[in-house]
Amino acid sequence: MLAIDPSSQSERENYKLLIGSIIPRPIAFVTSFSAEGVLNAAPYSYFTIVTANPPMVAISVQRKQGVRKDTSRNAIDTGAFVVHISDETYIEQINQAAAALPPEESEVALAGLTPVESVKIAVPGIAEASIRMECLLEQAIPLGGTDGTPAADLLIGRVVHFHIAESLYENGHIDAQALKPVSRLAGNSYAKLGEQFAIDRPL
Repeated sequence: MLAIDPSSQSERENYKLLIGSIIPRPIAFVTSFSAEGVLNAAPYSYFTIVTANPPMVAISVQRKQGVRKDTSRNAIDTGAFVVHISDETYIEQINQAAAALPPEESEVALAGLTPVESVKIAVPGIAEASIRMECLLEQAIPLGGTDGTPAADLLIGRVVHFHIAESLYENGHIDAQALKPVSRLAGNSYAKLGEQFAIDRPL
């Protein structure tokens, strides 16, 4: 096997190894409100569950030359955001929302998505999503960087309200086939759910 010391490589080279190895990655489509009231949205594949007690999720938002992106800044300023699960039905709009717009322009409007009011937070969600989670910001942790400037903000959100399409929900479980989730690979590549199999856990 190849033995590679990450300290001997550039950030870009390490990035390529990470995104090519850690696959598939679920995509969080996140809406947030700017202090000026602009509804911003962006997809993030550095996304996972933190705990179920209480329910929390984490999104790592990379900075650009040390500057926070709209999602991080908005979440920190307002204390809330909405996480949507990306699926086949609106992945094209999600991709459009990845455009690098200035903070005063809404990616939601650009992508032609439909804002919908949340129940427990001020930030609207997106009606096209089959699953969305209203989140309060639990912690924002600056991480990484090599010159004293963080490379990313790890946003930990506490889920305070779930919205789940009735067609997906049965006896407390989500129907994965009906959800049709989309995951991120490397480059411009994505993946659908694909074949599933089960293995019994050891006692």
